[in-house]
Amino acid sequence: MSEQDNSVNIENAGAKSSGSYHHGDLRAAVIAAGLKRLEEGDGAELGLRALARDVGVSATALYRHFPDKEALLDALADEGLRRLGALQAQAWLKAGGGRTGFLATGVAYVRFAHDEPAVFRLSFTRQMHERSKESGDGGEVAYNLLRAGVEQTMPHLDQPEIAALHAWSLVHGLAMLVLDRRIEWDEERIGQIVGMTFGGVD
Repeated sequence: MSEQDNSVNIENAGAKSSGSYHHGDLRAAVIAAGLKRLEEGDGAELGLRALARDVGVSATALYRHFPDKEALLDALADEGLRRLGALQAQAWLKAGGGRTGFLATGVAYVRFAHDEPAVFRLSFTRQMHERSKESGDGGEVAYNLLRAGVEQTMPHLDQPEIAALHAWSLVHGLAMLVLDRRIEWDEERIGQIVGMTFGGVD
């Protein structure tokens, strides 16, 4: 299980002059700029031209990495999933794994939705099946932690995959209730609710 944080450092990915990027840096900078625009609110423009201006290059320079806007949105969604997985991995390790760590990953999931709503929504509304087959999926770390948590806290279960989906459904439903303002964000209360599945089973 990897604890590596694959997220992009937004603060260090500011605009650079055209031609100053090493291989791969431009893609990372554009993804960082796109995530920053997402965090700025619903009115933020996510077109290739706007992001090219943000990082200080021409729009044509981006086509090697993103042939169209759909590819850009897929990359942003994938990075959002990677950030979610990294945060959950950190929560798992900080809590010491096991039952407590499993609970912590569930709370971290809902906290990520609360703290980064636009990134969360984009990450779970993109359909990236064809791309994922070729390069993997950014949510791999998060899902592997989910499976590990089920196996460690509920080893007696015959169908751990079903239990994992049940646990995922719980935190995703909670996350959406928070995002849609059906319930208020209260981390202690969220912890109690998540604990009924993520750690409350003997």
